[in-house]
Amino acid sequence: MATRLSDLFGNSRIIAGLLANLLSSICIVFINKWIYVHYGFPNMTMTLIHFVVTWLGLYICQKMDIFSPKSLRPSKIILLALSFCGFVVFTNLSLQSNTIGTYQLAKAMTTPVIIVIQTMYYRKTFSTKIKLTLVPITLGVILNSYYDVRFNLQGMIFATLGVFVTSLYQVWVGAKQHELQVNSMQLLYYQAPMSSAFLLVLVPFFEPLSGEGGIFGPWSFQALVMVLLSGVIAFLVNLSIYWIIGNTSPVTYNMFGHFKFCITLLGGYVLFQDPLSLNQGLGILCTLIGILAYTHFKLAEQEEGKSRLTQRP
Repeated sequence: MATRLSDLFGNSRIIAGLLANLLSSICIVFINKWIYVHYGFPNMTMTLIHFVVTWLGLYICQKMDIFSPKSLRPSKIILLALSFCGFVVFTNLSLQSNTIGTYQLAKAMTTPVIIVIQTMYYRKTFSTKIKLTLVPITLGVILNSYYDVRFNLQGMIFATLGVFVTSLYQVWVGAKQHELQVNSMQLLYYQAPMSSAFLLVLVPFFEPLSGEGGIFGPWSFQALVMVLLSGVIAFLVNLSIYWIIGNTSPVTYNMFGHFKFCITLLGGYVLFQDPLSLNQGLGILCTLIGILAYTHFKLAEQEEGKSRLTQRP
């Protein structure tokens, strides 16, 4: 009975974390879209502000005794911070150099790359059933974006680097929490300011600092309020990402990311009357079937593992 209550509590916490990430991620997509469309605020600068606000939010949480910081050597998390910057830079360059369809198709490759990295370097095993769930998900992404897929050498290089660095970043987010024996807040508390400092160096190479479209440009009060609101929501997104990866796995988070993509497409159709073709509808259906299959097989494997443990003398 106690074990069942513990399992129920653990699953409830994971569901709550996934729900928090879902709601905050959908909110930030639509708020950022609003900011880009109506104010044209620069993308990388927005990410920099997001991480600064994330660190400020964690600093406030620490002062309120919500968590206790753990002393970490910068050398232990510098690769994590750099991989985050690489993820931001190469994702933006991929988006600039490719069509939306090519960009989305490349992003879908993150999940199999994570599986390869974890299999080769972390000796983690994945059942054939789990691997096969990638088929309907990838098919769904192709159906969603095939009409807009265009290939060019520069775009392919940036997309490949983006997928590789993003995969490394997500794997390391989980691995570092276990390696350093820290929770999501403790790790993010150190990584956020370090990543912010690296981004601060990179931003001038990609975006203007002053004048029209620059961070120190003539922004209206309404624009600054919306950017600050986006930063507060980004704090919830970043914290929930770290928590989900730390308490489940990078692959589970990626599967959940595909689900959020489907919800975002449907949300754009319902809220903004964005066009949704038959192929896109079929793509969403295929993706959701793959996610449900992954969830079913993952839960079945967990139950099987628990039953083996209880059967041991």
